[in-house]
Order: sequence, then structure tokens, then C-alpha cells
Amino acid sequence: MSIPESELSDEQSRQVADLIREEIARRRMSRQGLAEQAKISLSTLEKALGGRRPFTLATIVRLEQALGVALRKAPSAPPAVPPAENGIAPDSLGSYSRRAVEWIEGTYVTLRPSFGDTEAIYAYRTDIAWDEAASSLLFREAARLDAAFTQFGEVAVPNQSGFIYLVTNRHGQHRLITVSRPTITGEMYGIITTLLAGRGSLLTPIAAPIALLPLRNVPEPNLGRVAPTDPNYALYRDHLRKTVEEPFALFMPGVS
Repeated sequence: MSIPESELSDEQSRQVADLIREEIARRRMSRQGLAEQAKISLSTLEKALGGRRPFTLATIVRLEQALGVALRKAPSAPPAVPPAENGIAPDSLGSYSRRAVEWIEGTYVTLRPSFGDTEAIYAYRTDIAWDEAASSLLFREAARLDAAFTQFGEVAVPNQSGFIYLVTNRHGQHRLITVSRPTITGEMYGIITTLLAGRGSLLTPIAAPIALLPLRNVPEPNLGRVAPTDPNYALYRDHLRKTVEEPFALFMPGVS
């Protein structure tokens, strides 16, 4: 019996791509090897993992047979949580009201060192906005060169620490950005902890300084990999240095 070529939705495709990348990393196998086992072209696999085309049901079935795991998750009921009261975020995010955090909402130019070029700075956009359904601030990244690794998630604003946390939790895999409350001009500085993709499927934990600049403060922003010859390089570099020099964050030396 032939398998229909119906396409998954964008969200379903993103979820499947996440599961496949996790399986590739866990098994330390190459994408070429997976494509050969699943009897699909490497181009088809790369485009689907990169979000440039949706997965089809036929492709998913072949990948499930090759990996021996289910990639299509049955819909599950959302976890039971206390209902939001009067626009108050859950306790796990700091129990803040929208009015208390509306000054954080906005679009930011996000800066961190480039992991692939020690001389360059990596810049992309981060949007922070209130979500009525979640009753909390959510963030979403955009304009990343590596679009397949674009992050989104929740924003925690606890009173106790005085810091803001941008938390990604996708299938148990976490990425955390910890930044200061905005300065008088709106910038936020801190640390990003994430995973560095190395050769093949190798992943390595990595931490680096990060700065979020309100878009209004950068009249003509450069996004992507910003080289020393680019117009905004000096501005971006000064903000990343400020993260450590103020200091908004500390990086401890290794054990000698």
C-alpha cells in the first residue's frame, strides 16, 4: 500500500526535526548515513531539518523505520496548571503582572561572540512580548543565519534575583540566557549557556557574554556574522566588553 505524500504542518515539522537531530547526536551518526538508511536523498533530509521544506508523511515513515523510533507524537493534554489570575504569570516564572514587565517588551538586537570565527560577532533579532494564552512574556528569535537553531521560549522575571531569564525547553533540552534588568537606555547584559555544534553530531556545552540592545538604539543594525570591517562592529564589541568590564557577568578562570 502506498503512503500518502501529505505534508506536516510547520510546527509538526519543527518538532520532528528536533527529534531527528537529537537521535543523530545521541547515536553519533551522520546525516548522510541516516539518509542512506532511510533511502531518501541527503538534500531532502537537509532541507527538512533546516526548515526550508516540510516533512512529508512518506519521508517520516522511512526515517522512523531507519531510526527505530516514533517521530510522530500523539497529541497529549497540556499539563494541569493553576489558571492565570488577572494577567499574572505563573509562580515558576516569577508571578509578575503584565503591567510590571511591559517595559521589557520590545525588539532587541542580540549580540554574542561568533562561535565559528573568533574575530566576528554574531547578531540576530529577539522579540519579547506578552502572550495572553500563556499569561506571561514569551521570546522568539529571528534573522539568524542558522535558522534551524532559532530559539523561542518563556521569560522569567523573579523579584528575588533582579535578573531576567530567557528559557528554552524543547523536549527536555534547555538553553538559558541570564541578563540584567534593562539599563536606563534599555540594554540588558549577561550570559548565554547553550550547546556548540561541532564536527558531525558532536555537541559541547558553551557559555559566552551576551547583550540585548533595543532596536531603537541601533539606527542601521547589521545582523548575521559581523566582521571587524562592518560599520557597527565597534559598537557591538563595546557592548559585549561592557558585559564583562562593568561587570554584569563573571567568567571564572579554569583550574591551573
